[in-house]
Parts: sequence; C-alpha cells; structure tokens
Amino acid sequence: MRTRVSFLLIGVFLTSCGGAPGGELDPSNFVATIDNPWLPFLPGSQWVFEDGTEDGVERIEVVVTDETRQIMGITATVVRDIVTLDGEVIEDTFDWYAQDREGNVWYLGESTEEFEDGEVVSTAGSWEAGVDGAEAGIIMKANPTVGDSYRQEFYEGEAEDMAEIVRAGEAVEVAFGSFEDVLVIREWTPLEPGLAEEKFYARGVGPVLEVKVEGGEGRVELISFTAP
Repeated sequence: MRTRVSFLLIGVFLTSCGGAPGGELDPSNFVATIDNPWLPFLPGSQWVFEDGTEDGVERIEVVVTDETRQIMGITATVVRDIVTLDGEVIEDTFDWYAQDREGNVWYLGESTEEFEDGEVVSTAGSWEAGVDGAEAGIIMKANPTVGDSYRQEFYEGEAEDMAEIVRAGEAVEVAFGSFEDVLVIREWTPLEPGLAEEKFYARGVGPVLEVKVEGGEGRVELISFTAP
C-alpha cells in the first residue's frame, strides 16, 4: 500500500515540476547551476567519506566536475563518485544531475563500474533517463517537507530507489564537524527488500552522514568537504 501511494504522489509531483508521469521533462524548465542549499553541486565541490567495514576502510570521494552531459535535451552536471577499499578502487561512477527552476534537483542517470583486482566485473545499475524505458527522479526537493515520499530513479530491475523525508531539525556530529538543522531522508528499493538507510544533509554542505537502519549495520561519515 505504501509503495502504491508513493507512486501516486510521484505522478502529481512530476507534473507540478514541469515533468510528466512517464519520465518526460521540459528542458526549458532547467537551469545551469545546481545551488539547492541541501545539495549544492557546484563544480569544484568535493566530499570525502569513510566507513570502517569488516573488510577494511571504505573511502568514498565525490567530486562535482566541470563537465556536462546532454540528457533528454537537458544539460546535466557530471558528478564523479570513486569508492576505494584500503586504497584499492572497487567502484567508479559518473552521476548526472540537473536542477529545475523551482530548485528541485533531478537524477538523470549514472554510468557505474565495479572492480575486482583492477578489472571491471560489473556495470549493473547503470542507466540513463529516456533510454530503454528509464525515467528521471528527484534526488533533492526544493522545499523538503517531512512526510514527502518520492522516486529517485527508475530503470526496471536495475535502479528503483525510493525516498521519504522522515525528520528535520536534527543535530548530528561526524568526523568533519557538528551540524544542526539537519534533514534526514530514508532511502530504500523494492529490489532489495529489508534494506534501508538514512542519509543526513546539512544546509550549505550537502550529505554528511549515511546510516543503515535495516538489513545490517554501517555508518558512512563525512571527513572532509571542500567548496569551490
């Protein structure tokens, strides 16, 4: 029932943001700069996260590049996400985002590669809006409100992430520092039942913490942030 209600809300939200159910978007409704205060993807921005796992130290480096990609007539910002385990690259991803005139940040796809011993072993999860039935979703709303539920991406059987804003005004402390007025978003996917995580966003910085809340344990903390 919850998923059904979520998809009904998604249809209304897409239409109100210049899109339409089915993934069609109006390129004229998009702007060049992603400056949403909860997810400021400005070229040159860099976040570094760490998570101590049972296999070693996992390090995640996220960089907003100065590159763009044309997707469905929209100029998307390219964000690179590199994951290493004890210094060895295990995943390398290019994500594509764009912001509409209302301030909503859309997720338009990704190209991802997983590595073992320096060799690519999988590209599962890669998708692009408008290709093979894949549809764009919202990664961050312009005015996030507790209770909002929406789709972040959709490529059937490969990428079906959902999100719900569960708390606001939180205080959190991570390796990089302490933050107040933090927004908390719960994410899950029907492709992996029983798994869920909460992501914490600080105004003017973006993501600062990720915690698994269902299906295991894990705490990914921001250890450094560089603004352009």
